Amino acid sequence: MIYLDNAATSWPKPDCVPEAMLHFLREVGASPGRSGHRLALEAERVRLDAREAVAALFGAPDPMRVVFTLNATTALNIVARGLLSPGAHVLTTGIEHNAVLRPLRALEQCGVVVDMVPSARDGTVEVAAVEDNVGPRTQLLVVNHASNVCGTVLPIRAIGEVARRHGVAFAVDAAQTGGCWPIDVEADHVDLLVFSGHKGLLGPTGTGGLVLGRGFHAERLPALVHGGTGSRSEDEHQPDFLPDKYEAGTPNIVGLAGLLAAVRYVSARGVEAIRAEEQALTQRLIDGLMGIPGVRVVGTGKAQLQTAVVSFTLDGHSVSQVALALDEQFGVLCRPGLHCAPRAHQTLGTAPQGTLRLSPGPFTTTDEIDRAVEAVRQLAGRRTDG
Repeated sequence: MIYLDNAATSWPKPDCVPEAMLHFLREVGASPGRSGHRLALEAERVRLDAREAVAALFGAPDPMRVVFTLNATTALNIVARGLLSPGAHVLTTGIEHNAVLRPLRALEQCGVVVDMVPSARDGTVEVAAVEDNVGPRTQLLVVNHASNVCGTVLPIRAIGEVARRHGVAFAVDAAQTGGCWPIDVEADHVDLLVFSGHKGLLGPTGTGGLVLGRGFHAERLPALVHGGTGSRSEDEHQPDFLPDKYEAGTPNIVGLAGLLAAVRYVSARGVEAIRAEEQALTQRLIDGLMGIPGVRVVGTGKAQLQTAVVSFTLDGHSVSQVALALDEQFGVLCRPGLHCAPRAHQTLGTAPQGTLRLSPGPFTTTDEIDRAVEAVRQLAGRRTDG
């Protein structure tokens, strides 16, 4: 079996991840911040260690400015629903995931004005175009760091400079880049960094979060969910301090134990090293696919400009049928369709069918890449759409 669906969820996980989760369940098991006994304190230590590990990885100014959520989507909803009110203007791009666009479309029905910076056919966005679209009512600029469809990476540092110059809050969806592309919240001028735990960070599902930059004042962002935090229990109002303000309810502490182990693994292996290895695999995959008659690879075609996400179409073939054949006949696991990003496919010219997406990970080998390319080559020689 060749697993090439790491852009959806990375697999396999490092051994330390399930080991840490099992250890927590067997040896700790308590809720953090809810009691004063030794197991509750140990649970809180795990959560704090996870904050510190994530803060160090992303260059965050303070671990207490790392907020854990169920996933990146929840974090994006906190940002959008907290910052935008009727009449506000938000700017995004034409290459976004529905985790960004659906919250914005819902707010649009309430009077928020949503505009999109044009994206090129390869998924790139011009910084000058971003600046041209910022207006006096723009309150939020939200972009993905890399497309989950074609892997194209946006220049967030330059875009962040534009946002900072205009006094606009800058949010970055790093679901596809966290753990496999260098990110520095302060140097990149990011006010709100959204991350996913189960992709490049190599952690379990049900983990993710939000990192608040040093210059972003938390009073600007109301809490999305209210409830128990274990702090200020005498007060019926939500705490106004970080991170408790955004962490109502019992957390997925077992997941955070796994995330802690995963982030430590990524940090020890090195984001730059992971990036270099994945870049080589990605270019090998791109070159192999582009050598097959009828294959169209979308995006830049240059691994140095993208993450390890390669999408393609095959003339005369249904992407769904190709994916099924790859799985059943060759043991290659991938993802066909729109990838929860229909706007991106409109930009890339691959709507309404979508693409077939192959996404290597840190444990993918060159042999697996070559076998996957050969499988596509064989399928290209015969019809798979019935």
